[in-house]
Amino acid sequence: MRLTLLIITFMMTSKAAMSQEKGDDTIFQFTVKNIEGDDFDFSALKGKKIMIVNTASKCGLTPQYEKLQALYDKYGEGDFVIVGFPANNFLRQEPGTDEEIATFCERNYGVTFPMMSKISVKGKDMHPVYEFLTQEAKNGVVNSSVSWNFQKYLINPDGRLARVVSPRTQPDDPSVISWIESDE
Repeated sequence: MRLTLLIITFMMTSKAAMSQEKGDDTIFQFTVKNIEGDDFDFSALKGKKIMIVNTASKCGLTPQYEKLQALYDKYGEGDFVIVGFPANNFLRQEPGTDEEIATFCERNYGVTFPMMSKISVKGKDMHPVYEFLTQEAKNGVVNSSVSWNFQKYLINPDGRLARVVSPRTQPDDPSVISWIESDE
């Protein structure tokens, strides 16, 4: 009996240690600054599906803002949210200040989904949220790199990475819609 208890304890401890090593963290561990400079706590989104997207105002893919907003208009009242992170990592396509970016997004695309303060999504100054999204050791799912503006990261309601969506894939692509509408 004592040996059985020891074996069970060892197995549970080993499993807990392995899951820590494999990226047992979730997006809910992060608090960031929104575009107005206020704290945005991801833990407030527990139970929601989240699309995280790096954005830019002067990119050929910038018109995706329109489809992102349409998606948010359709599903944002439920258990889905889009979180935008402006970034200037690709050909200086997001040179503006947070205030300029907010004005651009609202004026040109009527953006109402949460926009965060401008960050870096790659390189030595990569923001910790993007370290989590791009490193399997932290997200427990996959290594990836942000290839361009408007790359999308889909997060399940438990705060874990579901998948990475190419920048060129439109926000309203059937595969994205089916993920939003699924019971996953």
